[in-house]
Amino acid sequence: MPITKVTRNYQITIPAEIRKALGIKEGEYLSVELRGDEIVIKKAEMEWPSLDLGRDFTPEEIEENSRKALAEASRWEE
Repeated sequence: MPITKVTRNYQITIPAEIRKALGIKEGEYLSVELRGDEIVIKKAEMEWPSLDLGRDFTPEEIEENSRKALAEASRWEE
């Protein structure tokens, strides 16, 4: 079982063999859960809003899609 160290900023490095096994890439989001005295880290299933780029958007649609994307991103940064 690989071991990792908590840095001064409370960060950890996921060992390479684990990253490779799960296909974790730089910039991806992970969910963190507490189960009793264990920390469980999983790849986050995030659904980003997609846009049909073949049509024009109203300013209201652009604002709404931006608001949805920001809300989703901020939810994962907590």
